[in-house]
Amino acid sequence: MNKSPADLSSSSIASTEALIGGVVDGVVDGVIRADVRALSAYAVPSAEGMLKLDAMENPHQLPPALREALGRHLAQVDLNRYPVPSYTRLRQMICTQFGVPEGFDVLLGNGSDELISMISTACAGAGRKVLAPEPGFVMYAVSARFAGLEFVGVPLREDFTLDLPAMLAAMETHRPVVTYLPYPNNPTGTLFDAAEIEQIIRAAEPFGIVVLDEAYQPFALHSMMPQLPHFNNLVVMRTVSKLGLAGIRLGYMSAAPALLREFDKVRPPYNINVLTEAAAEFVLQHAAVLDQQAAGLRSARSALLAQLQALPQVQSFPSAANFVLIRVPDADKVFAALLRHKVLVKNAGKMHPLLRNCLRITVSTEQENAAFLDALKAALSESSL
Repeated sequence: MNKSPADLSSSSIASTEALIGGVVDGVVDGVIRADVRALSAYAVPSAEGMLKLDAMENPHQLPPALREALGRHLAQVDLNRYPVPSYTRLRQMICTQFGVPEGFDVLLGNGSDELISMISTACAGAGRKVLAPEPGFVMYAVSARFAGLEFVGVPLREDFTLDLPAMLAAMETHRPVVTYLPYPNNPTGTLFDAAEIEQIIRAAEPFGIVVLDEAYQPFALHSMMPQLPHFNNLVVMRTVSKLGLAGIRLGYMSAAPALLREFDKVRPPYNINVLTEAAAEFVLQHAAVLDQQAAGLRSARSALLAQLQALPQVQSFPSAANFVLIRVPDADKVFAALLRHKVLVKNAGKMHPLLRNCLRITVSTEQENAAFLDALKAALSESSL
């Protein structure tokens, strides 16, 4: 029996797809590293139609007049030209605005993620290791492994403070070339003890650097930036994302000039695009607006924590960041119930055993915090049925 053109077309397409699929699978297996094939791509859940409280973003936009002025400023940018790769003016503004010590400079990255990647690339070598407390920011481990470095995680205490004896013992055993210390920590919000951090920096001096990740510094009001002149192996890394500029993807780090020069050698050319550069320069001239927003979020954090502490089914933890971590009876059920109420938070319970049944919630406006609390009370009731 003769096949119709449609049958021939379908059969041909199926055969072609099978052939291509087999070839591609062979290429993937033969070319892509096994550890990369075993990974899942970084997933960002859709927040369409949701109250978005999962990504530690500043809920406030710039005032309307500033947004209009920023639009006019960006309209003057030469999009047909590459950026000037030194970013001299922006670096100077960052140093002045954010208290970088005299004689120290900053290196810019496409968010903190790129800075972490630069550090990994510059420090990579056979048998070398990276160390950090856990639970912590996932990109420390991911970036290390991509660069061929072994990652060593040291569990925090049950109250999410540093286990200093365990950290020092792990450093002595593994002699990591890089030790990351988030200050404060994500996802717990904990502000580690400054004296303990200095002990770790001194312990690392013979063999490695310590990177203080101060992504949430505007909400902690504590910083190790002034300590840079006292430690040749200290790197202080920050981002403007949490301040209210997450969309422009700009991070910066400072360290001893000799160390910073080496990191600059692995920085991709033109890594900061002209729109990011222009937007950052403009907004930093109006940084008081961002400072006011950060102060408002610190106040909102205190109010939110007080209201969470009043809920009998909720355990809340101290936070020095723009988010709070809570423990509920069943995080999976409460998370699912919150989604039904159109509220998106971070289900942290799957990230580490210490975070069992924990949810992480971005601190937002008074109205959005109230909406979250109403949804949480309903979700707790529904999940207990």
